[in-house]
Amino acid sequence: MTSPILVTGGTGTLGRLVVPLLRDAGRDVRVLSRGRQQPGNGVEHGTGDLLTGAGVESAVAGVETVLHLAGGPKGDDEATRNLVRAASRAGVRHLVYISVIGADRVPLSWLRSKLDAERAIADSGLAWTTLRAAQFHNLVFTMVEKMAKLPVVPAPGGLRLQPVDARDVAERLVELTLGEPAGLVPDLAGPGVYGLAELTRSYLRGQGKRRPMLPVRLPGKAGRAYRAGENLTLDGADVGARTWENFLAERLPAAG
Repeated sequence: MTSPILVTGGTGTLGRLVVPLLRDAGRDVRVLSRGRQQPGNGVEHGTGDLLTGAGVESAVAGVETVLHLAGGPKGDDEATRNLVRAASRAGVRHLVYISVIGADRVPLSWLRSKLDAERAIADSGLAWTTLRAAQFHNLVFTMVEKMAKLPVVPAPGGLRLQPVDARDVAERLVELTLGEPAGLVPDLAGPGVYGLAELTRSYLRGQGKRRPMLPVRLPGKAGRAYRAGENLTLDGADVGARTWENFLAERLPAAG
């Protein structure tokens, strides 16, 4: 009998896609989350908190592979260090992590915490794999949806994104999780690069709406990094199959 694969954040956007794919591959799965869940269909559920370390030791017990998807607006570095310590004591053989393109180049505190989490894993002594992905279509959709509610929509000049479908990321992560440790693998981005104003206009068209747009300039070091495309991987990235237009056609049929 093979040991279960531990998935942190298994009830989140990405986790809900990854867990069924691992089960389809014939693997048992253990999900670590803060809330209690009912086990079933080859999936165990453990309750714990990576930020405090509560429940993490029991979650990694008997596990050889960990897929670390849990994340939030802050504290990812400390949460990852707690996971790494428990995984090292438990003899985990492969730790897989999802990070963000630009974590090493864009000076934002959230991205710095992702980079620190990457370093905690790389320095742990554990065998590891890290995948940096672009912004998910779901996240970009939520962002432009909120912006489009304003009477005048801000259009940050020079801000480009290459959104990727969460399903493509899930499929790649399962492939990496079932494979051998590979270190830092090629980034995964979507098949197109879009200005934020372009993404917003396509959303508005799909909704049958119009809004005036106001050009704005992103300030500071982060603004300069975004204008320089430091959040992008234009060469050497793996590319997902599903486009922003495909995603919009699913979410907004009028956009198709």
